[in-house]
Amino acid sequence: MDHLQTYLVIASLLFVIGLVGVITRRNAIAVLMGVELILNAANLNFVAFARFGGINLSGHVFSVFVMIMAAAEAAVALAIIINIYHLFHTVNVDEADELKQ
Repeated sequence: MDHLQTYLVIASLLFVIGLVGVITRRNAIAVLMGVELILNAANLNFVAFARFGGINLSGHVFSVFVMIMAAAEAAVALAIIINIYHLFHTVNVDEADELKQ
């Protein structure tokens, strides 16, 4: 039951769910959650290929770098969302179409 295909199917499902969330949602928080799901799918692929490729830790190292990048992206994105809310009183990405008022 411990096959590479199982991990790849789970990662592809995570990626598709995240992609649908990014494309269809109008709420900025939901779009951010979709991006996080996409990054988690990439992490799962990195770790699965490292595990089934032998005793190679490069997949784990890349996974840690992606997690660090995701944390920084979440902090910056939340700061941008808070500023959008203060300017437009909404987190709907369609209504925030101006760069300045």
